[in-house]
Amino acid sequence: MQSFRSEIENPIVEKDIIDLERKIQQFYKGEIDEERFRSLRLARGVYGQRQFGVQMIRIKLPYGKLTSEQLHRIANVSDEYSRGRLHITTRQDIQIHHVSLDRTPELWAELEKDDITLREACGNAVRNVTASETAGIDKDEPFDVSPYAHATFEFFLRNPICQELGRKFKISFSGTDKDTALSFMHDLGFIAKTKNGVRGFKIMVAGGLGSQARLADTLFEFIETDKIIPVTEAVLRVFDRFGERSKRAKARLKFLIKDIGFEAFVKLVEDEQKALSVKTFPIDTAGFDKDVDVSHVEIPSVEIKDQQAFETWKAINVIEQKQEGLSAIGVKVHLGDFYTKEARILADLIKKYAGNEIRLSLRQNILIRHVKNELLPFFYVELQKLGFVDVGYESTLDITSCPGTDTCNLGIASSTGVSAELERVLKTEYPQYANNKEITIKISGCMNSCGQHTMAHIGFQGMSIKSGNLVAPALQVLLGGSVLGDGAGRIADKVLKIPSKRGPQALREILNDYQSNVKVGESFLNYYDRQGERYFYTLLKPLADTTNLEQSDFVDWGADEAYVKAVGVGECAGVVIDLIATLLFESEEKLENASESLKKEQYADSIYYAYLSIVNTAKALLISEGKKTNTHAGIISQFEEEFASKIELDVPFSEFIFQIQKNEPTKEFAESYLIDAQSFYKKVDAYRANIVSDEA
Repeated sequence: MQSFRSEIENPIVEKDIIDLERKIQQFYKGEIDEERFRSLRLARGVYGQRQFGVQMIRIKLPYGKLTSEQLHRIANVSDEYSRGRLHITTRQDIQIHHVSLDRTPELWAELEKDDITLREACGNAVRNVTASETAGIDKDEPFDVSPYAHATFEFFLRNPICQELGRKFKISFSGTDKDTALSFMHDLGFIAKTKNGVRGFKIMVAGGLGSQARLADTLFEFIETDKIIPVTEAVLRVFDRFGERSKRAKARLKFLIKDIGFEAFVKLVEDEQKALSVKTFPIDTAGFDKDVDVSHVEIPSVEIKDQQAFETWKAINVIEQKQEGLSAIGVKVHLGDFYTKEARILADLIKKYAGNEIRLSLRQNILIRHVKNELLPFFYVELQKLGFVDVGYESTLDITSCPGTDTCNLGIASSTGVSAELERVLKTEYPQYANNKEITIKISGCMNSCGQHTMAHIGFQGMSIKSGNLVAPALQVLLGGSVLGDGAGRIADKVLKIPSKRGPQALREILNDYQSNVKVGESFLNYYDRQGERYFYTLLKPLADTTNLEQSDFVDWGADEAYVKAVGVGECAGVVIDLIATLLFESEEKLENASESLKKEQYADSIYYAYLSIVNTAKALLISEGKKTNTHAGIISQFEEEFASKIELDVPFSEFIFQIQKNEPTKEFAESYLIDAQSFYKKVDAYRANIVSDEA
């Protein structure tokens, strides 16, 4: 396992991977608590599966961009460390499953050879930064948002202000007012705008799905591009300090704003301005603004055996780019799953015959970019060999689904099984929806909405339902969600719960009623609003009857045995249980990080590491006294109240720690703040040692 170290060129990455390897060994030896170790590995993209003893690895791919070389690398890693299956997520990541924990450092090192990271793909950090998959080629976009998404990804990767948040934090970039990156459901959503010829963004804040969905507020109607990094940093600083940490269900940014109010939140963001690491951050777009040159690409001669099928595919799955003479090809990937054999062939195709780039979509598909229009027949023939020409890319027939009970600990009922059956029903009974880009169908295996069912026109959520003493898999039917555009959205209504095996019939009832009653020119949403939620409850109510269930109703989709509700501990959104000794040990590590950052003249990072050490140290002492430690702000106020007379400081504790907010990140302040943090740690450590000694 040690051989990979000499092959990693980036010393920061090398340290990261070695640290993961070391933490794994410490965990095996019992030196790290299991709950704390969970937090450590999640921050490195290693997620526990439903199946015992294996891990899911989430590969972080900013805005879903992949080159041929990177796709080959991921395929090689999947074959070597897993089973050759690749899963595209609704955040434009790729997941591979069934990986041994022992091999994760080596796997990570292999990926880094082509600049692919696992860092912060899971856990309570800034997750993958997503963007419209058509960014850079969309005829309607004011500018390409890709470089801004990339700069945001890079700036906050390993950034100390967002390593141990109360919960995950999600950021998106939409290229147009159509809001295809779904800004309204993100912690921070950016929508490209221009004002008097100047590039900028509308910024949405504190949206989210899950069991308590919330539509985002508008933080700024327009802000210039060089301000988006400072704004994001300020929001993250506020979330880190005031966000809930103990109650997982209340720990997202949307709950903080709900608790304190939007105006109070904005004031807190404004109060952080002096402490920011940068006041302005111009983003270099040079590498993205260059046109892709595919003029040299040869055009092989091919024979189209079914011209009508080709024309249908071209009309539905091909997108005309803003670059003259080029098109993008949408590949509908069933359930987001494809395999390494197809991945390698696809990688070779885009390298030789296109712009050497694909983008993964938010609906778990693949978009091949920069294809000469003359090459469309050739690509059709080649993709047909791979089974990649199913029509319906990003259409009603293209159902979004999370893995559900296949691999996820939180899955309540199968989402992939019912998705497959619904797609079959649509394809055979409702083929006319292959080119319907309006109605979306989304399915999640639990309330967390990884399949984004709460924003679908037609959504399904995995549940369970009782029938006497027996329990059957079930689906909550939701209707009326949608993306409205320009930061606005709709959350779907929960209509009723039905046994899961009746999901296909529920879809038939809805679509049949829509086709029978929709008015000319009326959208699905207007039709739904006109009929009303109660109408659909009555329409579907016969399917909710549990007195007439058959034996097959107690077997979930894709299963052979009777359904058993088995929900494990969720990890991606989990909050860890901290031990006092572990906290104090981590305080020391943070002081070391502060010192290292100071040597590298990274003053803002040094200051924040010192701040985190002080908070961690105070938290450890409060936990030893049985006190609550829900937020950083709460820790600070409680520590001042409980230990003002026990830990001697020259000023009140709040004033001591909040120097971070009152000073600019200069070398002088970084040095003095680090000395303060080191001194505070020594005082607390000595106090704790005396207490332990007395208790013994």
